Amino acid sequence: MNRLKVCKRCRVYTLKDSCRQCGEPTVSPHPPRFSPEDPYGEYRRRLKRELMREGKEYAV
Repeated sequence: MNRLKVCKRCRVYTLKDSCRQCGEPTVSPHPPRFSPEDPYGEYRRRLKRELMREGKEYAV
């Protein structure tokens, strides 16, 4: 079963693995499932804070 995907560059939604407009790989538009016992949550939040300080975009 195909899942909806989105191109991060041009924001086009598709079912393909690459964007039909720019050729970039597509990613899932949905956030990962939340778990209070997430063993990697601390690292993900730390990375997000560091990237935001540098002015870079953060995508999961």
